[in-house]
Amino acid sequence: MRISKIVLASLLLFMTFGAWGQQKGSDVVVDYNRPKKYIVGGVGVEGNNYLSPDQILQVTGLQKGMEITVPSEEITSIVNRLWLQRYFDDVAVVVDSIVPATDTAFFKIRIVERPRVSRWTFSGVKSGEEKELLERLNLKRGGEFSEYVAKTSTDIIKRYYKEKGFLNVKVDVNTKRDTVIRSAIRVQFAVDRGQKVKIKTITFNGVESVKEGKLVRSMKKTKDKRLMNFFSSKKFNEGEYDNDKRALISKLNEAGYRDARIVKDTMYYVEPGRLQIDFDIDEGKQYFFRNITWTGNSVYDAENLNKILKINKGDVYDVVTMEKRLFGGGKQSEYDISKLYKDNGYLFFQVQPVELNIEGDSVDVEMRVVEGKPATLNNIVINGNDLTNERVIRRQIFTRPGYLFSQTDFEGSIREIASMGQFDPESIMEYGKGYSIIPNQLNNTVDLVYNVTEKPSSQLELSGGWGGNTFVATVGVSFNNFSTRRFFDKSAWRPVPLGDAQNLAVRFQTNGTYYTSLSASFSEPWLFGKKPTSLNLSLYYTRQTNSYIYYNILNNDEYMEVYGFAAGLGKRLKWPDRYFVLYNQLSWQTYKLQNWAYQFLFNTGISHNLSYTLSLSRNSTDQQIYPRMGSDFSFSLQLTPPYSLLRKKDNGVLDASGNPTKVSSWKDINYDLQSSQDRYKWIEYHKWTFKGAVYTKLIGDLVLMARAQFGYLGYYNRNRGYSPFEGFRVGGDGMSGYDTYGSEIISLRGYENYSLTPTNMSSYNSTGQYYAGNVYDKFTVELRYPVILQPQSTIFALLFLEGGNCWSDIRDFNPFQIRRSAGVGVRVFLPMIGLLGVDWGYGFDNHDGYGGSQFHFVIGQQF
Repeated sequence: MRISKIVLASLLLFMTFGAWGQQKGSDVVVDYNRPKKYIVGGVGVEGNNYLSPDQILQVTGLQKGMEITVPSEEITSIVNRLWLQRYFDDVAVVVDSIVPATDTAFFKIRIVERPRVSRWTFSGVKSGEEKELLERLNLKRGGEFSEYVAKTSTDIIKRYYKEKGFLNVKVDVNTKRDTVIRSAIRVQFAVDRGQKVKIKTITFNGVESVKEGKLVRSMKKTKDKRLMNFFSSKKFNEGEYDNDKRALISKLNEAGYRDARIVKDTMYYVEPGRLQIDFDIDEGKQYFFRNITWTGNSVYDAENLNKILKINKGDVYDVVTMEKRLFGGGKQSEYDISKLYKDNGYLFFQVQPVELNIEGDSVDVEMRVVEGKPATLNNIVINGNDLTNERVIRRQIFTRPGYLFSQTDFEGSIREIASMGQFDPESIMEYGKGYSIIPNQLNNTVDLVYNVTEKPSSQLELSGGWGGNTFVATVGVSFNNFSTRRFFDKSAWRPVPLGDAQNLAVRFQTNGTYYTSLSASFSEPWLFGKKPTSLNLSLYYTRQTNSYIYYNILNNDEYMEVYGFAAGLGKRLKWPDRYFVLYNQLSWQTYKLQNWAYQFLFNTGISHNLSYTLSLSRNSTDQQIYPRMGSDFSFSLQLTPPYSLLRKKDNGVLDASGNPTKVSSWKDINYDLQSSQDRYKWIEYHKWTFKGAVYTKLIGDLVLMARAQFGYLGYYNRNRGYSPFEGFRVGGDGMSGYDTYGSEIISLRGYENYSLTPTNMSSYNSTGQYYAGNVYDKFTVELRYPVILQPQSTIFALLFLEGGNCWSDIRDFNPFQIRRSAGVGVRVFLPMIGLLGVDWGYGFDNHDGYGGSQFHFVIGQQF
């Protein structure tokens, strides 16, 4: 079309010269059989409405005083350049007048501009689809309209709907002159999506040795309506169809059918909107490995390489698995030959498997290795950190200039950045966008580029809510990228100094009379900025009374107060691997109860809790919010001094002078005769907890999470018994409702809050009973699938199976006596708020009427 217009413009050029080439008022005629050079006396523009004359003349290159031949290829080139702008429906370069005496010619450029679009609209599409289409089309108001724009836009719209399964989509382009804006039009894309096309049946003809289920699973996007594809989309995706056919052949190759091919694939409608696909396949014969030899290898011998390759003589000739063990791409835990070399600097390593000989059904393979020289890290470039200091990122990564390249260190660096919390974990994982490897084989070096995307990490909480017949107001702020180093820098207070990945949080919650809570915490992930040793400090105070505004009851004689302080140090270990962290914490708490007969073993008294916690954890997950792979394990032991083992006096038995009686051994003390204040002034216990979770990526972003938990609160002295505080409360959503300390809240969906926690009798409590959860276990399996994975928000849905229970004594513990539940849920992570969620669970083991259908609301990460 463009060539025809150029030819037409050239003919018009010759024609117009005859009509316009004469000097005004004379009979001078240009002889087109004899091209002649002229001096450009001036150039005018005619017919332009949107573009200025200077813009058009700049494209032509014509200038006053320059020399030009008429006619010539130069004139044709000017016309071509104007056409290439795609702004015009017609272009002509004509001679307006000639001055023979000086061989001067005056030119005029006549154009007809294409109409400009004042508005692009759609019909037959949903509002969400319209937004996505506008992003794909990149159409702007004021842009020109042409056949090219109409055709390319139509193709993009059709491709968009075909990806959604609307194979018979039709698009009409309608134009209408704008009555308000001069020389402008309105363009409407009228879309008829038609019926969505889904696959009803897929058949595989000619395959006998491979189970049909494996062939079905091999195709990721092409699925029919059989039961095993219940959770998969059945729409026909034209763009992925060829990829799935290749995956189908790969599955046959895995079974040793080296020569397998699709002879014919037939696609036809069996009913409106429903396709059947028939694959006619030629399996060929099955092959087996015979001899595997290595050439070119000097760093590692054939014996060590074969240990990683794991292929023996007589094994099925599985090319797909062989390539995974050579080049990677298999399971995360599997090592491959390429990674073996690259972990030791051999970035330029190459291996080529060659079929050396084929006899019958046996194949000899030679692995031709080019090891190259070790590559040294040259430049480590970090881009995109507009807020976070670069040194904060560099201290997290394991790649340093001058080090040998290591694939494991590089992948670990990507994981560390994704887990920091300051950057989008999805974008950093994407090759090309999130990171780049730039090798230089001439000098055996490599540059690594990390492209981070900052995301909002601080959270502001300002809320009020009605619950329990009372109003509760909450004010809180958490700065997850705080910087004490810039504290005295005035320019850094916007609103607070940020950039060093420290955490500073303050939270206040109250309803005036019933409840008040104040807490503050600070954490530094790299103490002194040189080693991965974390410092954590926290301070808190909470008070609850038995006052109820709703019932106009003001009762300050019944209350509980808790205040305390904790300081901890964590250190990343190098052995057994870099994922291990050893954490030490020293904490102090004071519990003050006054006629508080609602939760604990006694009503009135003051108890002090001085404890030391040792925790060993290992976290290898790929990110925090939506991990797809890796594991997270922790084991902790919390201890208090064994006060009762050191006592030599019995406060419950007084001598004649009114003083405690001396005893020969701590075993002789009768604690039943003591008051609660004497017995529990200093509480003692040893607390053991284990928590573990494993994340497995199934298909795409579908993730299976399996989790197990166990906790035990023990005592040093059976005569003194269990501690009145630090036990477990099991059941419900895992939230305490208020920040009451003294118990660890364990969620178990499908049951009411704390409903699985046993109670015991107590003479120190006026109600006669108290929560006595001293042992618990919990098991969870979740199937997760993301809806949105963006820096602004992360949303994922889940299905869960859960079971667990709680006991008052370790002697009653039975891991098979669990309360079971199942349900569904959704999680929403917003950087300014945190993680929110709602679950519906059904408790199958109705415990005293507390099971059955339950809704649970979740705030924060539940473990």
